[in-house]
Amino acid sequence: MKRLNRDGRYPVRFTLNGMPEEGFAEPRMLLTDFLRQEIGATGTHVACEHGVCGACTIRVGGKAVRACLMLAVQADGAGIETIEGLTEPDGSLGPLQQAFHENFALQCGFCTPGFLMTLSEYLEKNPDPTVEEIKVALSGNLCRCTGYHEIINASLDAAKAQRERRRQQD
Repeated sequence: MKRLNRDGRYPVRFTLNGMPEEGFAEPRMLLTDFLRQEIGATGTHVACEHGVCGACTIRVGGKAVRACLMLAVQADGAGIETIEGLTEPDGSLGPLQQAFHENFALQCGFCTPGFLMTLSEYLEKNPDPTVEEIKVALSGNLCRCTGYHEIINASLDAAKAQRERRRQQD
């Protein structure tokens, strides 16, 4: 069992977007707060803090999870991916981000990281989804601005771009 430091906080170490990270967290600190305040990964947004809206969606061990429902100490030793990890190595937009940009699938952008992280897992499992399948996959993410039409179109375009990228790599 890990020991508390003098401040009553636990050491937390994990891999974030392929890079080692570490910090200290109080036992009840949410992973969203740890990412934003301790690590500086501010792309993960905090909204409802009940797991309902999807704004805080990240990937832990490859699975999309709500960071507001997970304690930072639970992430110790995990591999975590956030919106910052979706960019290309040169810092340019990744396929998901590019598709959202080209389809005007964001307005205020607050919900966008959660949508993109949900899609990043989903499109790995289902690289050629239908409109209905995308609607179901994204049903746990809320947006108050776009009306979803552009988000669905961007999702289809992102799936197509990722399929083409895989063909080129093979």
